Amino acid sequence: MNFDFTDDQQAIKRTAKEFLADRFAPERMRELAEARAYDEQAWSEMCELGWPGIFIDENHGGQGLGVVELVILMEELGYALAPVPFLSNAAAGLALQFAGTPELRERWLPGIASGETRGTVGLLSNGEARLVPDADGADVIVIFTRAGGFVVERSAADVEPIETMDSTRRFARVRAAGGDPLIGDGGDAPYRIATSVAAELTGVGQRAMEMAVAYARDRKQFGRPIGSYQAVSHRCAQMLLEVEGARSASYYAGWCADAEPDTLPLAASMAKAYASDAGWRVTASSLQVHGGIGFTWEHDLHFFLKRAKVDGLLYGSAGELRDHVAELSGLEAVQPAPA
Repeated sequence: MNFDFTDDQQAIKRTAKEFLADRFAPERMRELAEARAYDEQAWSEMCELGWPGIFIDENHGGQGLGVVELVILMEELGYALAPVPFLSNAAAGLALQFAGTPELRERWLPGIASGETRGTVGLLSNGEARLVPDADGADVIVIFTRAGGFVVERSAADVEPIETMDSTRRFARVRAAGGDPLIGDGGDAPYRIATSVAAELTGVGQRAMEMAVAYARDRKQFGRPIGSYQAVSHRCAQMLLEVEGARSASYYAGWCADAEPDTLPLAASMAKAYASDAGWRVTASSLQVHGGIGFTWEHDLHFFLKRAKVDGLLYGSAGELRDHVAELSGLEAVQPAPA
C-alpha cells in the first residue's frame, strides 16, 4: 500500500502552503485577529483557486476530488491560522452533499462551491446551536439534531453573535425551528466535518511545535540553548509524537471518508478526539517552552492556543467523542468514580 500523496495532492499542499504563507504573514494574521476581521481579498483568491468546492461534485460546480484533499487544505489553513470563513463553508458543503436532498444540493451547492454563497453548520442542543462558526455572515445554515437535521436560510433563524477566546474566527448562537429536512439521520456528514476540524488542529499543533523548537534553539541559558536540556527536549519530542498522531488519525479518517465509509464513524471520532486533546496539549507545551514571553499578548502563540481550545469543543469535545468511540466499539463509556 502506498501512503504517499499523489502528484496532484502534493501540488495542492505546496500551493496551499505557499499561498497562505504569502497572504497570512504573522503580522497580517495578528492585524486581522485583533480587529476580529476576515481577509475578504484572500477569501476571493481562494475561491478563484477552487478551494471551497474541492470535494464537491463536478455537476454541482466543484472539483470532484475528495475529503483527503480537503484535509490537506485544512491542515495548511490551521498552520497559517488563516482568518477566513473556509471551515464553516466547507462544513455546510459536506453536510449538503452527503445529507441533503437532491433539491437542496441543486439549490445550495453550486454557490458554496464557488464561494458566492456562504454556509455553516451547527449542532442543536436544548433548542439552540451554541457554537456556530460564521453564522452571522452565512446565507444558509445546516442544523444537525440527534435524529437528523434541517436547513434554514439565515433570515429564518435567530442568529446571535458571541465572542469566544478565539479572535481569529467569528461565532454565533443560532436558534431555528423547521426548515427543509435532511435525508434520514444525516448519514456520515457530521463525521466528515469532524475530520476537517481534526486536520485543522493538526496544522495548529504543527505550527506551535515549530515555534517551540525554533525558540529552544535560539534561547540560551547558562551559555547553552535551552533545547539542550532534557526537560525542554523531552517536551518537544512529546509535541512531535502528538502532532504526528493527530496527523495520522486525520488522514486515515479522510481516507475512510473517500474509500471505506463504513469505517468513517469510528475513524473520524477517534481522529477528532485525539486531535482535540493533542491540539491543546501541544500549544500549552509550546507556551511552557517559551517561558515568560509565551504568556504575553505581544507573542503570537496565544492565538494558536486559543484556536486549539475552541476547535477542541467544536462539533464534539474529546470527552464526548471518546464516549462515542466506546459506543461504536460495543463498550460502555467509563464513568468517573464518585467523589
